[in-house]
Amino acid sequence: MSRTEAAPAKVNLYLHVTGRRADGYHLLDSLAVFGPIGDSLEVRPADTLSLIVDGPFGDALAAEHDNLVLRAARALATAAGIEARAALRLTKRLPVASGIGGGSADAAAALRALDGLWATQFGTEGLAAISARLGADIPVCLAARPAQMQGVGEVLLAAPLLPPCGLLLVNPGIALATPAVFKARSGDFTPPAVLPGAWADAAAMAADLRGLRNDLEPPAIALCPPVAEVLAAIAAQPRCLLARMSGSGATCFGLFPDAAAAEAAAASLPARWWCAAGGLAGTAR
Repeated sequence: MSRTEAAPAKVNLYLHVTGRRADGYHLLDSLAVFGPIGDSLEVRPADTLSLIVDGPFGDALAAEHDNLVLRAARALATAAGIEARAALRLTKRLPVASGIGGGSADAAAALRALDGLWATQFGTEGLAAISARLGADIPVCLAARPAQMQGVGEVLLAAPLLPPCGLLLVNPGIALATPAVFKARSGDFTPPAVLPGAWADAAAMAADLRGLRNDLEPPAIALCPPVAEVLAAIAAQPRCLLARMSGSGATCFGLFPDAAAAEAAAASLPARWWCAAGGLAGTAR
């Protein structure tokens, strides 16, 4: 009766802040992809709703008595008109507050797993409507496939066909709060990107992405200078095609021609940094 859902890391290959709504929420344009590592969530029947968190970064959530996973479970139960009853176990492999959508991916995994466990049968569209009320990154994490995100995260457009490539993720071990990074951002807004239908190979994709940017990178570096050190270290690796920060940081990524090159780069970086490497998920084969 138990179900286990993967919650892969979400990586923003670029992120443009395109405007701001009257309610203060920023409008974004970003190409979101999914990495080779993630959390996982197991759910099973129970008389009450409970959550156990373990894994390498489980202690970072120990003080949270009502995190996003539990809120997602309650939101689904409320929408279905049932009591929230399940035992959840979250294995936390992704750093917390790191710009790679860990909490959003966990909440999305909870919605998918509990929709099956409770037989609520909301399906993709129904879960998307619930997820949009919980957090901006949850809709794209719910689908867990490459997409161009716009609006406040609720508008998902088809991504270009992605070529096989390697992805390196590096975090300096410092949590960055998303609201603080947005508050520190200044300057004009950036227009949405016009993306091709496909890229021939990783080099072509990196070349186009170099003409774009992450608008949150400068304020994140101002708040957390080690981000710049991480970016420089990634860019210096052999065969690195692009080095950039993901989301609001502090995790940065490198694009490589293949998974082997990304894994070799990870092995050469300082042990004090968290690193993960492998192939980019959702690419053409």
